[in-house]
Amino acid sequence: FVIRADLAFIAIGFAGPAAVGPVSELAGQMKIAIDSRRSNNVEANDRDYKTSVEKLYAAGDVRRGQSLVVWAIREGRQAARSIDEALMGSSVLPR
Repeated sequence: FVIRADLAFIAIGFAGPAAVGPVSELAGQMKIAIDSRRSNNVEANDRDYKTSVEKLYAAGDVRRGQSLVVWAIREGRQAARSIDEALMGSSVLPR
């Protein structure tokens, strides 16, 4: 299937993206690296939250697995800064 979008967010809850269903299919089609050591979560580095796919970022439960909401908020903010830097060349958003 094809999803045309300028921006997409996938909120998957507590199931790893490689577990089952359409998210698993999408991860496979997009060739998103999955970390099988971490409950089948999306591989993304801790510095800028980039995944194996250009211009695709992962933060929160999709990257670290089931965790506290404060971690998801923190990682979401840090990922937003990385995205802002990639789009604008710099960012005034807090790290």
